[in-house]
Amino acid sequence: MNRQVVAAADRLDRAAADGVPCAPVADLIGPTDVDAAYAVQSLLTARRLARGARIVGKKIGLTSEAVQRQIGVDRPDFGVLFDDMRFGNGSAVPLESLLQPKAEAEIAFVLGADITEDDPAAVRAAVDHAVAALEVVDSRIADWRIGITDTVADNASSGVFVLGDTPLRLAEFTPADVPMRMYRNGTLASEGDGRACLGDPLNALTWLARTAITLQAPLRRGDIVLSGALGPMVPVGDGDRFEAEIGPLGRVSATFSKKG
Repeated sequence: MNRQVVAAADRLDRAAADGVPCAPVADLIGPTDVDAAYAVQSLLTARRLARGARIVGKKIGLTSEAVQRQIGVDRPDFGVLFDDMRFGNGSAVPLESLLQPKAEAEIAFVLGADITEDDPAAVRAAVDHAVAALEVVDSRIADWRIGITDTVADNASSGVFVLGDTPLRLAEFTPADVPMRMYRNGTLASEGDGRACLGDPLNALTWLARTAITLQAPLRRGDIVLSGALGPMVPVGDGDRFEAEIGPLGRVSATFSKKG
């Protein structure tokens, strides 16, 4: 395996284990080599699986045009969701495993069938239901000084996620039309709507499905897919309580704190 890919994975792995953010990895794999960045992500995924984690789905990042312009890219990216990243609605989420967390509200799709066709109708038909979600993005890279290869290598800057408990089928609502309001400690901190996510969260899901098929790793029945932020992300601090309202999908909340 490419020595630079291994070195980048080692740097990110060490930052996660030690709880100390590291320098960007673009110096090792370059600022534009996205394939190398995904190779780093794949190596880190293999290491996490070897430690006992289980994959439960994927997350889509960089779905906002403003964020894409900021980082200098013209497409989304994706990361892997593991079982130990998932928390239920209203959970107390420990901050010990997170370095620089930021919360965002979005729609999570749960698949009822494999997606093996690169077709929006097939993608829509494969969705069993959707729920409101809080995603806490995180970066192992100091001060969020990330470019596209840094965030891709770092599992699309994944942290943890919280799922709501009001499942709806796509016949019951229109993802692009949902309003979103997210509160931190009772104060409105972020707002937006479904169109903030590539114009429609289903567009993001279709992009991921197409990409997964190209990589010969299609999305499967039971996968959870976090489709992307519906508004600006907000820093998370010790003791913060976040609650998001996402139209008919209802509310999802979590409290974040350090032990002791």
